[in-house]
Amino acid sequence: MNKDLPIGVIDSGVGGLSVLKCLRQALPDEQFIYVGDTARTPYGSRTEAEVRTFVEEMLCWLDKQQIKLAVIACNTITVLGIDTLQKEHKFPLVGMSKGEELVLQASRNKKIGVMATPFTVSTRAHEKAILAKDSQAQVYLQPCPDFVPLIEKEILSGAEVQQAVAKYADPLKADGVDTVILSCTHYPFIKNIISDEFGAQVTVIDPAEATAALTKDLLANNGLLRTSQAAESIICSTADIGRVRRLAEFMLPQGNYLYRQICLTEK
Repeated sequence: MNKDLPIGVIDSGVGGLSVLKCLRQALPDEQFIYVGDTARTPYGSRTEAEVRTFVEEMLCWLDKQQIKLAVIACNTITVLGIDTLQKEHKFPLVGMSKGEELVLQASRNKKIGVMATPFTVSTRAHEKAILAKDSQAQVYLQPCPDFVPLIEKEILSGAEVQQAVAKYADPLKADGVDTVILSCTHYPFIKNIISDEFGAQVTVIDPAEATAALTKDLLANNGLLRTSQAAESIICSTADIGRVRRLAEFMLPQGNYLYRQICLTEK
């Protein structure tokens, strides 16, 4: 594998840009190709069969771009099982960290809230990961179906967001959680509002930093870290590239980016 090849990053929409931000910070010399399936977002309310079909189309498209690794920057996709997504793809896949170690280190009372899409909540994957590390922990799962549509519409503040955040935070407050993990990559776009709603007594954690660390370790262990500064990273989406660009400029650190609208099934 050529260490100068780019790293692919895939997501159902724009949420994975929050992961790309952490990847850029951890791996400043690497080139990235981001693919957001904005034409078919959100994935959290779709069937497993649909999601698997869409993911395979994104990975096959990245095959043609020649990448050295793909980061699955989406919890809804990751909980399907990275091994089941690998198939014939030559590059390794890195899924989203469930953040179990981060939340257990941060929590004082072992009462942990998980904010996620309805699909991710239904798998109970984060609860299982946390309890596997500490069987005494209490995990409270909170589906947040309104968040992704709001963020995809660029509604990142204001009364509508505040009301949605309060609606989903109230049950977790009642449960007495002292730590909350944002188990959807879209949610960091409104992390400040979520943190303010819970107050200083609750720690709100984004697992993307752990995902970036996993990616860096995998590249280093396989001698695939790029040693010279890369060219522009490429931000691709299947629809609404102008909107994606605006959200990327909101989320990403300064850098050189090219923007492209793509068709995943193009020959």
